[in-house]
Amino acid sequence: MKHPDYRSEARLYLAGFGLALTLTLIPFALVHWALLHGRTLAITIAVLAIAQIVVHLRFFLHIDLSRQKREDLQLILFTVLLLAIMALGTLWIMGNLATRM
Repeated sequence: MKHPDYRSEARLYLAGFGLALTLTLIPFALVHWALLHGRTLAITIAVLAIAQIVVHLRFFLHIDLSRQKREDLQLILFTVLLLAIMALGTLWIMGNLATRM
């Protein structure tokens, strides 16, 4: 347990946990105490969600912009693209069906 890599790895995980916890609690506080409303609240939560994704990719999945990890990042981005196409296609079809009823 005294290995230097273990300590740096533990610090990395604790920093990621702290950031993830902070990025989770901020939207809850904004909604609970009604500090923002409407579109501003939605945009703020979306930005914090994107920051949360970046924190998870960097601190927990160890994916950064280095040469070795680029293939992993491309695979994740392709997966996100496929999920977005499926979700938006489903919404499009459901909206189209709703207008026909």
